[in-house]
Amino acid sequence: MQKVQNVIIAGGGTAGWIAAATLSSQLGSLIDITLVESADIGTVGVGEATIPTHTAFHRLIGVDEQVFMRKTQATFKLGIEFSNWGSIGERYFHSFGQIGRSTWMGDFQHLWQHANTLGWGGELQDYCFELQAAKAGKFANDSKTNVNYAYHLDAGLYASFLRDFSQQRGVKRIEGTIERIKMDSENGHISHLLLSNGTSVSGDLFIDCTGFKGLLINGALGVGFEDWSHWLPMDSAWAVQTEGMQSIPPYTKSIAHDASWQWRIPLQNRVGNGLVFCSEYTSEQEALQTLTDNIEGDMVSQPRLLKFKTGKRKKTWYKNCVAMGLASGFLEPLESTSIHLSQIAATRLVQMFPFNGIDETLQTHYNTYVDGEVNSIRDFIILHYTLNRRAEPFWRHVATMGIPDTLKHRIELYTKTSIAFQNDGDLFRVDSWNQVMLGQGANVEGYHQMGRLVANDNLRKAFNELQAHIKTAVDEMPLHADFLRQYGVLSNQ
Repeated sequence: MQKVQNVIIAGGGTAGWIAAATLSSQLGSLIDITLVESADIGTVGVGEATIPTHTAFHRLIGVDEQVFMRKTQATFKLGIEFSNWGSIGERYFHSFGQIGRSTWMGDFQHLWQHANTLGWGGELQDYCFELQAAKAGKFANDSKTNVNYAYHLDAGLYASFLRDFSQQRGVKRIEGTIERIKMDSENGHISHLLLSNGTSVSGDLFIDCTGFKGLLINGALGVGFEDWSHWLPMDSAWAVQTEGMQSIPPYTKSIAHDASWQWRIPLQNRVGNGLVFCSEYTSEQEALQTLTDNIEGDMVSQPRLLKFKTGKRKKTWYKNCVAMGLASGFLEPLESTSIHLSQIAATRLVQMFPFNGIDETLQTHYNTYVDGEVNSIRDFIILHYTLNRRAEPFWRHVATMGIPDTLKHRIELYTKTSIAFQNDGDLFRVDSWNQVMLGQGANVEGYHQMGRLVANDNLRKAFNELQAHIKTAVDEMPLHADFLRQYGVLSNQ
């Protein structure tokens, strides 16, 4: 077992520089890190929205939020608004906030369900601070508000920001295109990357961030791919940028169309737009027309077409290679999990770093964590499709297709008992499952009766006080764009 000292990151982009930033900030004095990238290969840049784990990641590696936001044209994100997903004309919000106040006996939705039987429960979203702030277009992140948030950012600028961050912490960057990969004839490990300019780069541990191709994990080591397109049939996306907005909403928009869905992500200086579609049900030109017909503002870039297959590597860590980013798999950007998966993969590698040599037991442990989390995210994304009630052929197909047993259990449990849960490996919290289940129209038959333990007048008083507290807090917040200016990350021009 050869001790691991030299780490080689193959590929830059968002995933590569996330890996470099994480390793250099946490293990920099213990290992040597080199990143190999070609200036000719750009960042895919679809995932311009993130989830709240991003803030924890930045605290971990030591990123100044205001500097990061200025450098990446970032704005704040409180959740995602879904339009036309359950049925045409319907709208719901998946916010990042806590809904109501739960007890050890059961979560808030059981009290809310009971209140509805009494005739005054209202909507579940009425009891979420972040959701109400998002609907009002407001934001603040001071200690008084204690808001749970994420970011919208420019993925290309974010990769550049992390490159500077990493190089300041000792990461060595080599410019070049990988032409060939040399293997160790004894153990089948990767030993060298041979670049087109004649440079040879040797290492002990290789991190594959070469995108969909997976030059190391797939090309050199032949690790297969687990195809999930039978559950998630979207396989293409158009992406285009439009001019910026005066009023910057603090949330992402996801709008469902006949055989596609559209994203709208507001940055400081522009808006990221895209249309994810299934080529079996609509053509590339039809999809592009749908996108251009539904964007707001003038285009400031030419539309780009991206092709993908949903799924994951059968092994994320194999021999002396760890795949991250698109090289490890792809889940469509419906819930903005792409950047998170790179961050958690790099963080987990820090926790399980093979200082004493590459060990199969350690690899298995790492891969088990990866599989558990990715499978759970997969189920959460499928949930949006399988509960739809639309009539178009695509939506009928995804509503009637088979789904993973793990998701089938969640849906059956929720519809019969109103119980949502978060396992150890689950990324999404109970509040997230609640919002999407109900937003997509899940028909709930029963709930925990703990609400009957409270006198009706007392329960109603508690609900009214919670709503009033949320309303007061939201009323006191500035508009999102105004806060960005106050925070010093958006110019007054």
